[in-house]
Order: sequence, then structure tokens, then C-alpha cells
Amino acid sequence: MSIKFQLIKVCKQTGARAGFLTTPHGVIETPVFMPVGTQATVKAMTPEELVGIGAQIILSNTYHLYLRPGIEVVNQANGLHRFMNWPGPILTDSGGFQVFSLGALRKITDEGVNFNSHIDGSYHFITPEKAIQIQMVLGSDIAMAFDECSPYPSTWEAANKAVERTAKWAVRCKDAHNHPEQSLFGIVQGGAFRDLRVKSAETIIDIGFAGYAIGGLSVGEPKNIMYDVLDYTTPLLPKDQPRYLMGVGSPDCLVEGVMRGIDMFDCVLPTRIARNGTIITANGKLVVRNAEYAVDFRPLEPGCQCYTCRNYSRAYIRHLVKANEILGLRLTTIHNLFAVIRLMKEIRTAIIEDRYGDFVKDFWAKYTIKEGLPEECRIT
Repeated sequence: MSIKFQLIKVCKQTGARAGFLTTPHGVIETPVFMPVGTQATVKAMTPEELVGIGAQIILSNTYHLYLRPGIEVVNQANGLHRFMNWPGPILTDSGGFQVFSLGALRKITDEGVNFNSHIDGSYHFITPEKAIQIQMVLGSDIAMAFDECSPYPSTWEAANKAVERTAKWAVRCKDAHNHPEQSLFGIVQGGAFRDLRVKSAETIIDIGFAGYAIGGLSVGEPKNIMYDVLDYTTPLLPKDQPRYLMGVGSPDCLVEGVMRGIDMFDCVLPTRIARNGTIITANGKLVVRNAEYAVDFRPLEPGCQCYTCRNYSRAYIRHLVKANEILGLRLTTIHNLFAVIRLMKEIRTAIIEDRYGDFVKDFWAKYTIKEGLPEECRIT
């Protein structure tokens, strides 16, 4: 079976969307945040723990799994789900962003991308067809077309070239894809140029995919530019299909992205900053490794019902983090993912109850951005 998207509610206050996304491995309630399991694991978490905190779908990465352990190993394990013991849906990123992030280690042509592995320097050549072949072997529920992500800032000419190459590659990806239980999403590029976003959206939609992603954001641009791009790009996408904003996952961006009609998000941010001792709360971030928490025996976030907050104090977790104990990283990761997933549940409820506009006002009344939830939080 392929995926099926059912839009069940459009908030009367804002136009934000709630729906169901049915996949071969389960039904997903949208809007949804996807924890990132780049190398077939969400760092510091077991699959059982992910299920316990309410994760519905995870993202894995084609580029990384192709290099290590190799698709032959995953194929012998009968696919990525069995290999990593994850029972729910999986979306695989095509690897385009990772390849294009290699800088001097890669060379882009119309045929594909030549690159050297960041692991051992070995030479590789990935075409759109090969990216699709790898994802079909991985057996994810949703595969992504191979695209060219232009950097920020970028000239119009460079962004236009990426848009045109992305469109040509999208056709080749669709032609190569024939997995009966996997759906393929197309990706809209165009940088921060409105005319190019319109051009890319029209072209990719005309090719026809099961869902559509907005790529090329969260690559270093200011958030106001990202929101501006979403304001004019998201309405171009089909209303009856899922809309996916790639690489975005800070609480403020999730709230604003949903406001602009996005259904799906992914990001390494909650797990990455957790490993640095930075905690996501409803009021903003908390850096638990700071000295002020050395004798603070409150939970990370008072009132939070995650495993970490129900059992451990800031003082203890700070001690673990400062001592480089693995348990500390696990406890902060559990909380951060729980906090983001909890936020998405609250967002969905507010949409269904036609009060998402009020929800956003309440969110901003208490949420403070301090010097650092990173602007750029894509997988590297």
C-alpha cells in the first residue's frame, strides 16, 4: 500500500491543519515531529523508549546508511525496520543535503554527484536512480527525491540552476521508483527567491508525488526569511497531500510552521542540544550544566510527565552531564524529545478545537528565545 493522507480539520482561526497519514507501518496523527535516527538509531534512545514517549515516525538518512553499514547489510536484515527493530513508519532522506554539505569533497554534475566519503575518503557516485534504489532496499514508508539544496546566501543564478536540476532529477527519481509499499515525496527548492519557489513548486507538483517537502530552509537564513518563504510557498502545495518542512525542529519554528500550513517536521536539534546539556521547556531553553543548578533538586521542567522529570533532579542530571556520564545524555534526550512531541500533541488539540490562534499567543507569552537555539539545525 502507499500512504493515504486525510485532512480532518482546518483551524478557523489560523488555517493550521490536522490530519491522519496512513502508512504501511501505522497511522500518524499530523502535524507531527519526526525524531532523527540518522544512522538507524535516534541517539541515546531505544525504539521502545521512543514508542513510550509518543514518537510516531522517525527519519533515517540514505547517505549515512549507504556508507555504513551498507545497503547489502540492511537488505540481508530484510529492511531497515527489522534491522533497527523499529515497528512504526520511517521516512528516509535521500542524502542530497548531506552530499551537498561535503563542500570540496564533492562535485555536482547533471548526471549525479561525485563525492568522497567523510569516513574514509573512498570515492562514490550517486545518481537520482541510485538514491531511489538505496531507499527501496532500505524499505522506508516514505522516500525522498534526490535534490540539489542551494546554500544561503545564494545568487539567483545559482538557486535557479539548483531548481532546474532538482526538477530533472525529480523526473528520474519518479521513473526509477517502483516499490509498491513505499511512497515518494518531491522537494521544492528555490532559496529565498519567490519566483524560483513558485517555479519549483509548479514543476514538482506537475511531475506528481505522494507528498511535497519544502527544502533549502534552516540552512543559515534568519528565521524571518524562512517564515516569509513559507508564507508564499506553502499555499502553492496541494491541500489534500502532506506538506513537509525539512530540517526544522525548535519549538518556535514548529509553532510558526504549523501556523503556515505545514504537516511534518524533522530535526536533530532536540537530541543534539540535549547532549550539550541544553533542555527544551515550555518557557524556552534551560542549560542544566550551568553552576546555578548544582543544588537545584527540582525536575528539569516542573509539571512535565516524562520519565526524566518524574524521577531525577536538575542537580543530579547536571552532575551526570559534567561527569560525562552516558546516563545524563540519555535523560536529557528523553526529556527534549518528550517536550517536542508533547508540544505537537498540544498543537493538534488546539487546531481541532479551533483555537490555534489563541494557542500561538499563549505560547509566545511564555516562550523566550535566549542566545541560542541554533538557527541551523540540519543533519550533517
